[in-house]
Amino acid sequence: MEVLLPLLLACSLLFTIATPIRDITDVCASQINDFQHLNSSGLHLTLHHPQSPCSPAPLPSDLPFSAVVTHDDARIAHLASRLANNHPTSPSSSSLLHGHRKKKAGGVAGSQASSSSVPLTPGASVAVGNYVTRLGLGTPATPYVMVVDTGSSLTWLQCSPCSVSCHRQAGPVFDPRASGTYAAVQCSSSECGELQAATLNPSACSASNVCIYQASYGDSSYSVGYLSKDTVSFGSGSFPGFYYGCGQDNEGLFGRSAGLIGLAKNKLSLLYQLAPSLGYAFSYCLPTSSAAAGYLSIGSYNPGQYSYTPMASSSLDASLYFVTLSGMSVAGAPLGVPPSEYGSLPTIIDSGTVITRLPVNVYTALSRAVAAAMAGAAPRAPTYSILDTCFRGSAAGLRVPRVDMAFAGGATLALSPGNVLIDVDDSTTCLAFAPTGGTAIIGNTQQQTFSVVYDVAQSRIGFAAGGCS
Repeated sequence: MEVLLPLLLACSLLFTIATPIRDITDVCASQINDFQHLNSSGLHLTLHHPQSPCSPAPLPSDLPFSAVVTHDDARIAHLASRLANNHPTSPSSSSLLHGHRKKKAGGVAGSQASSSSVPLTPGASVAVGNYVTRLGLGTPATPYVMVVDTGSSLTWLQCSPCSVSCHRQAGPVFDPRASGTYAAVQCSSSECGELQAATLNPSACSASNVCIYQASYGDSSYSVGYLSKDTVSFGSGSFPGFYYGCGQDNEGLFGRSAGLIGLAKNKLSLLYQLAPSLGYAFSYCLPTSSAAAGYLSIGSYNPGQYSYTPMASSSLDASLYFVTLSGMSVAGAPLGVPPSEYGSLPTIIDSGTVITRLPVNVYTALSRAVAAAMAGAAPRAPTYSILDTCFRGSAAGLRVPRVDMAFAGGATLALSPGNVLIDVDDSTTCLAFAPTGGTAIIGNTQQQTFSVVYDVAQSRIGFAAGGCS
């Protein structure tokens, strides 16, 4: 508990000094108003970088990059543990769970839960590296700013009366009593039984037999509340009977968002719930922090514009998106490592991880090749946290070699300087990769400005350059 107190205090102070909601410029407003819509090709939403000037729920403007790295590490640690099937329990628990019945795996309510602790299994760290969009909920519909995460399944948002705790968010908290289509979900429902797979935590039952969910994250953030059903809407399109979490105890670093949209491969994710109407595919372009916006689309797409890699099969976690990295090159020269090194670790592609993690030998070769290519063009800078290949200057102002990431099936990400280096302060930029001995992850810095499609129906992921333009 002593270890947690500084983190909790830091988080509470961070919320206290959070910058006010920014005025949205005419350019930002036009993108928000014009882009969110439903048409014959699917659902189309505006997507914002968490530190964009156009973000409707920005992180604090003075948030140091070291905080981003810290939370990125928490996300990586969780994912590695999750894939090792070694889910650590958090010492935190929600008072909402005290005295409620914990459900057994078969869905039958068991004995009374302990009044002192109901441990939560940490999920991926969210918000610091995750992009945000808007979602409408209830009848009449009210819009809410939501974090988007391909590594999570359950969609949830903060709900009145916030019987335990709610973090600060942009706009009002959702009030279920104001929606004519809201319904709480009973413990006997099949959706309640899906929560274990969706959140990695068991469900519980309230005294009135309402299903309680527990969604917890790698940085000690969590949301606990009631599994609910209501109409979800995006622009002109609405979808009744959407299952989500109505959060009554929500604590941690979620920025000013109201909650989270899960896009993983699970029956309770937004993708799977909308798939009968829109299809089992979604695509996005993740914008840079200086760009007005990118997009998130669910539904059909133009298949001809992409190069594809198969979704790799894995028994480690059926909900995550695995790929096979097959090679890398710097300035056209392949890295000097055996091909087997690229596949030495399971590899996932993830929207919420900032820094890409590579197998140690692959990373070492990449670091040396980039440093050699930039020798004389930029003076070296000291190591910054986990980033050990750093230079004086900014990514935009340096001559950076092209780096290519090749995947099974022939798909390639041809990385620009902004995908290779990441500015950590006003005078230092670092290679946006790090070594790992656990799980290799293709992070969002490398995906920025590309159009990326997740075609679950055909079990493939596609890449196309210039996606945000």
